[in-house]
Amino acid sequence: MRLVFGPMPYSEKAMRCVICKQGRTQPGVTTVTLERDGLVLVVREVPAQVCTNCNEAYLDENTTKHVLNTAEQMIRCGTQVDVRRYVPA
Repeated sequence: MRLVFGPMPYSEKAMRCVICKQGRTQPGVTTVTLERDGLVLVVREVPAQVCTNCNEAYLDENTTKHVLNTAEQMIRCGTQVDVRRYVPA
């Protein structure tokens, strides 16, 4: 999964996957897992552009910020493991 900074609207044309270089992306969802200092955050059903060949997922800037902010909140609260469904801001 790639965290992409910059606009990448889901209605845009598909882009070629930078990992496999074979597939093209299409709107879909992915699961994001972040680990830091023994803490684990799993966010399911995150909107992404997903490669049709290798399933590599790319998040746009706003989605990335939202997931990272969620992780920071988890760290501040002292949570060690958290699994949640993505809820847009």
